[in-house]
Amino acid sequence: MTSIGGAEMVDWNLAVATATRLVRPGPDISREEARAVVAELRRHAKASEEHVRLFTRMIPEGTEPEDTPVLVVDRPGWIRANVAGFRELLRPLLTKMESRRSGGPGGAVLGAVGGKVTGVELGMLLSFLASRVLGQYETFAPATRDLPASANGGGRLLLVAPNIVHVERELDVDPHDFRLWVALHEETHRTQFTGVPWLRDHLQGEIQTFLDETDVDPMTFVERLREAAQSLSGGRPEGEQGESDSRGLVDIVQTPTQREVLGRLTAVMSLLEGHADYVMDGVGPDVVGSVSEIREKFQQRRAQGAGRLDQALRKLLGLDAKLRQYKDGEKFVRSVVEEVGMDGFNRVWTSPNTLPTKAEIAKPADWVARVHRKAES
Repeated sequence: MTSIGGAEMVDWNLAVATATRLVRPGPDISREEARAVVAELRRHAKASEEHVRLFTRMIPEGTEPEDTPVLVVDRPGWIRANVAGFRELLRPLLTKMESRRSGGPGGAVLGAVGGKVTGVELGMLLSFLASRVLGQYETFAPATRDLPASANGGGRLLLVAPNIVHVERELDVDPHDFRLWVALHEETHRTQFTGVPWLRDHLQGEIQTFLDETDVDPMTFVERLREAAQSLSGGRPEGEQGESDSRGLVDIVQTPTQREVLGRLTAVMSLLEGHADYVMDGVGPDVVGSVSEIREKFQQRRAQGAGRLDQALRKLLGLDAKLRQYKDGEKFVRSVVEEVGMDGFNRVWTSPNTLPTKAEIAKPADWVARVHRKAES
């Protein structure tokens, strides 16, 4: 990344080092048990391919899906993978911000603050998230020396072993069932992107349009990172900012044009997350004996969070919005499948024009009317 005045907006290496240093240790587990967990997660990831493929019917029989690596990682591994993805995806935005800061009113202050401080603050946020993510399909992941990606330049499936073990113990559920259940969710995301060739480019285009339209003051970006980092460290004075007016990082990029793009992105993410939840529960009864118990306990955990600090950070980072995406998206998928069947639902993957709008996520019948009845008339 280019630097202005000898300093980058974000010191990515320092972000990795800070997050790795601060991230909480995983659950107490022997080396032998850890190896067994890793091996089992790899087996479940492989088995999930066929389960998801048969249930969703997204990849035609006889067609080989695109090969993407499955990586079972620890918390530092998740951090390294995500920093690589963030750096690639945010490159245009940060380059634009760097060019602005050189002549803007905040340039001198930012020059003093530099990428070291923002790197530390980003690292603090990543350390928080690294202990919470169970799995992730990295759509835009660049290949690195330690973290391979698919041959077309993006895509790998991550399963975060210590977090999975932590949650299965916290929920007191069958560990083997829970590991397979998590693998089904993440494998559904891999199937979405490998089974729908245009989806990755479409989503990347929407994100880049969103970033290209960003006209954010660099000082605002740094200040928002600082707010999040101070929340994490307990550095914000009590009562300085109430929960009701807590601002999210996404609020720094809320021009009218961006609201339109954000609405489309929200609809797509709701579809993808809701579809994954629907599939993991749909496949579940046949292969995950305790799926009902797992779902009930996991939903309660999602809704409650881990306390007041956790709830404030979830709001600041936009994680509450992500929880709504799971819920609203799953309702959309379930309603559509009930009305027009799985093959009818799969019309959603035909083209960007058949993706649901944000309004249609809330009213699935409107999507059915637009995509099915219009096509049949």
